[in-house]
Amino acid sequence: MQRVGALRRSGWQLLKSGASKQVTSSSCFTRNYSQGPGSFGLLFDIDGVLVRGKTLIPAAKQCFQNLVDRHGNYRVPVVFVTNAGNCMRQAKAEHLSRLLEVEVSPEQVMLSHSPLRMFTQFHKMRVLVSGQGPIEEVAHNLGFEDVVTIDMLREAYPVLDVVDHDRRPKDGIPPSKGLRPIDAVILFGEPIRWETNLQLIVDVLLTSGNPDNSWNSTQNPHIPVLACNMDLLWMAEAKNPRFGHGMFLVCLESLYKKVTGYELKYEALIGKPSVVTYNYAELLIRQQAERLGWTTPVRRLYAIGDNPMADIYGANLYNHYLQASRRGGAQGDLPERCSSMLVCTGVYSRDQRPELPADQTDAVTEQRIFHGHRDFRFDPSLLQPSFEVQDVKEAVELVFQEEGWPLE
Repeated sequence: MQRVGALRRSGWQLLKSGASKQVTSSSCFTRNYSQGPGSFGLLFDIDGVLVRGKTLIPAAKQCFQNLVDRHGNYRVPVVFVTNAGNCMRQAKAEHLSRLLEVEVSPEQVMLSHSPLRMFTQFHKMRVLVSGQGPIEEVAHNLGFEDVVTIDMLREAYPVLDVVDHDRRPKDGIPPSKGLRPIDAVILFGEPIRWETNLQLIVDVLLTSGNPDNSWNSTQNPHIPVLACNMDLLWMAEAKNPRFGHGMFLVCLESLYKKVTGYELKYEALIGKPSVVTYNYAELLIRQQAERLGWTTPVRRLYAIGDNPMADIYGANLYNHYLQASRRGGAQGDLPERCSSMLVCTGVYSRDQRPELPADQTDAVTEQRIFHGHRDFRFDPSLLQPSFEVQDVKEAVELVFQEEGWPLE
């Protein structure tokens, strides 16, 4: 709790200061929001709630008619919280704006890696990044100054990546160019070539960041690893869920333990269901509320998602954190609660509702299916949403009803 609280305080200082233009430099808050008192904010997941792949879920467009006034100005603070992380916030905001036909600013978009802005102790280190899309640009945008990609590493050490025979050196063994040692590894999201990324990341971990060295499988702990997006599965256009970055992490953890006998350790796990992610999202909501001219703090958050393990577990875990903080006397400007809202348009389906034990204190057995990350304790009660609805439109209508706000 202490570490999360420290990150939360430093994050709010970052948001309040002008040091990060990506966070604070937009004047669109005053332009895009209606003025008026309020006490709640909305956190929207994207995949499975608003879109499936690149296809808009019809209820999403109808939903946002309730969230803006006749001039297109938002009536309440809104943040889009996604575990996706293979693009820049600007690109995601533009994509949502086109689909929803309302203006979405980058300041409203929170990607899985967004909280890394607060991990300033790593910003001057040499970091190896894994994922796809403009990950080098993303890393620099988050504050990292010395970035090495998997492609840069394999070019510097051409004999490391040999699973694909077509990528093996053809004419002799080219010399290694050598790089300064890697200080930390950042896993942004699922990569294109899993075998390449798995091999080179293990190489870096077993050589203290310097692949010129020999493996040392007894050296423990390894250099820091920070992982974003723990989703085992996610929903695109296909009828059934697709593998997410969480599946890649399962592979990496299994390989590392198989080779060394030790558990892979994470310096931080970021993205839903991490409490750090919800703390950062609440900071963005609070900043928007201030721009709205609201004189009272946001007291209630509603987190709308389709994935019980990521969205519902995370919102409920954050709600437990809020309750524990209040019991400890650290109320301040923290919200009173965070309610989880489960929609049936994505990973979750009422036809596939999991059977939970009547006694939720029962011990977890090997037979129980747990789609969460290895480092998160399985608590069946955290998978129970505050509200279950058909789609996002129904979710927003229910929130307005709960809050006593009129629908327009």
